Amino acid sequence: MDIIAALTREFSLKPQQVENTVRLIDDGNTIPFIARYRKEATGSLDDQLLRALADRLEYLRGLDKRREEVLAQIDAQGKLTDELRAEVENAATLSEVEDLYRPYRPKRKTRASVAKEKGLEPLALTILKQEETDPAALAQPYVSAEKGIDTVTEALQGASDILAELVSDDAAVRKLVRAESIRTGETLSKATEEARTKEEQEEKSVYGMYFDFAEPVRKIAGHRVLALDRGEREGQLKVRIQVDAAEICRRIQQRYVKRSNACGDIVAAACDDAYDRLIAPSIEREIRSELTEKASEQAIRVFAENLRQLLMQPPVKGAVTLGLDPAYRTGCKIAVVDGTGKVLDTAVVYPTPPQNKVEEAKKKLCALIEKYGVTVIAIGNGTASRESEAFVAGLLKEIDATVGYAIVSEAGASVYSASKLAAEEFPQYDVSLRSAVSIARRLQDPLAELVKIDPKSIGVGQYQHDMPQKRLDGALDGVVESCVNTVGVDLNTASQPLLSHIAGLSGSVAKNVIAYREENGPFPSRQSLLKVPKLGKKAFEQCAGFLRIPDAKNVLDATAVHPQSYQSTEKLLSLCGYTLADVKNGALSQLSQRAEEIGMERLCAETGEGELTLRDIIAELQKPGRDPRDELPPPVLRADVLELSDLKEGMQLQGTVRNITDFGAFVDIGVHEDGLVHISQMSDRYIKHPLEVVKVGQVVTVWVLGVDEKRKRISLTMKTPKRNT
Repeated sequence: MDIIAALTREFSLKPQQVENTVRLIDDGNTIPFIARYRKEATGSLDDQLLRALADRLEYLRGLDKRREEVLAQIDAQGKLTDELRAEVENAATLSEVEDLYRPYRPKRKTRASVAKEKGLEPLALTILKQEETDPAALAQPYVSAEKGIDTVTEALQGASDILAELVSDDAAVRKLVRAESIRTGETLSKATEEARTKEEQEEKSVYGMYFDFAEPVRKIAGHRVLALDRGEREGQLKVRIQVDAAEICRRIQQRYVKRSNACGDIVAAACDDAYDRLIAPSIEREIRSELTEKASEQAIRVFAENLRQLLMQPPVKGAVTLGLDPAYRTGCKIAVVDGTGKVLDTAVVYPTPPQNKVEEAKKKLCALIEKYGVTVIAIGNGTASRESEAFVAGLLKEIDATVGYAIVSEAGASVYSASKLAAEEFPQYDVSLRSAVSIARRLQDPLAELVKIDPKSIGVGQYQHDMPQKRLDGALDGVVESCVNTVGVDLNTASQPLLSHIAGLSGSVAKNVIAYREENGPFPSRQSLLKVPKLGKKAFEQCAGFLRIPDAKNVLDATAVHPQSYQSTEKLLSLCGYTLADVKNGALSQLSQRAEEIGMERLCAETGEGELTLRDIIAELQKPGRDPRDELPPPVLRADVLELSDLKEGMQLQGTVRNITDFGAFVDIGVHEDGLVHISQMSDRYIKHPLEVVKVGQVVTVWVLGVDEKRKRISLTMKTPKRNT
């Protein structure tokens, strides 16, 4: 198989782009490095497309390897024909290869294999020809007590079993059945006896809508597939695929029944038996597995995109932040951190039930706000969040200082605070105080804090525990790596988890970087990274451009300009009438204009850089060390609080998107429970997925459609209500 040609077609790219990308991957370059610093070679392919191409490359190479294995196995049996070789070599998927291999695969003991051992295969093949009209006469010579064939009926049954397996092993038949089952089949689900009993006892099931459910296989939404799978695993649902079996059997018979005689009747019956007993159960499993795989891939894509948006939320930079981890009996844990995330103070207050020491808590928080100049309070959204928010909102009305608050997702905070990493980072604090620190830092710099937590625990996925974990982990790790490298990190302040996501740095090398920094002090330059144990030239090439040293002697060490381009960058500056000092002083606003006046062709020739790289360098020099997150709107800071009972139909509110699923988005509108904007309520135009309209962290205007106080459910719409005139 020509893999380069296949990838070129699938991704609609130029052959040279694909060849260069594959070579760069094979040479051990990381995706972030290729995306950022090898644009001339790839034609500016972004990291998401590069990851998709790398995944597909791995699949196609696995497919090629499997083809070779199958051809070798069939050849070893002396059964490989030119026609079969061509079919295997042209198979586009692993399932097609396996279908072609099925007749030659060593089988467990089956009814057909037992019949073959008794010598009935010649009888089966004679019947298949349908030239004779008396199958009983054909079978008589095969009756043998010694072989365990006592009657003509037993001989014919054995022959039928062989024919059924022959039909079942026919790749073309399986392809037909698979295609028809997908085209015309329906996914059906019914409640189990146990689920019905619970429903009768008024125990509402989350699977209620699937108790009598039907949807065409080719139309069923991924989130429904995953819900059906889970309901089946939990014993709540019985799921199957219903097809027009009579029509499918008729089409199979068309391939095998040649004559209308007694032998033809046996072949027809064998076709029906093959479908009912061997093909249908297998194809149903395959289709359901394929539906689950597609649904999982879709869920992983949504999870990955949600995670990307969450990690890339704008930081609240430089703000002294008070993190509040709500609780009832054990009190609310407080941590004050400075603008860099350093812990300044901690406390515990008891404004919530059962203690209700509100005045005492107010005094303590007021003292902390005044002492450290707190400008924002981050409140975790877990247990007692509602009461804690009311307490904070009340406090802010009573003080003169301008302080806002934000509700911060606690998802994964307890996982982090109880981790070995947190214990190493804050050995002096207990688990709950570590959570308060994490909550404060999540508001200050979501990316730097959330990379410390398993992405599956961050709370922006759907059915994440039902996903293929290896595939999910790979996709989410890729997103984290992409985000960290897109933003870049301060080499002298970054944590080990943050550094371990930098291109080219493994977890162990990141630890070595930290150890070297602690022993020798801050890194004076990027070049000094080469002194770190086990950080060789290749790793340096991959990581250097993503590591920043804000106060380095060479100002380029604080930018995204790669060390390999330092000489050409200085040449560029010189040609345009600037120096490195102008970079430091931020005096390059006219650099792009001057470059255009000189001409990019001349600059490329004199610097030795490609135009794409040169334009990146110019953009970076004009805004050295820029943070792409700063271009996004900041999080909403509140000063007041809403009750669920305050919500009225038609009320207009602003909210923050917390999570996105296939069927809608959950929006934080300042009430403890997030409201749901169903996909049908997101836009006046038709949309296939909520991600077309919203992003995690986005601030949106919504209107209340309805409130179910008993079930604590809020329905919202993003469609502007039509006013009566």
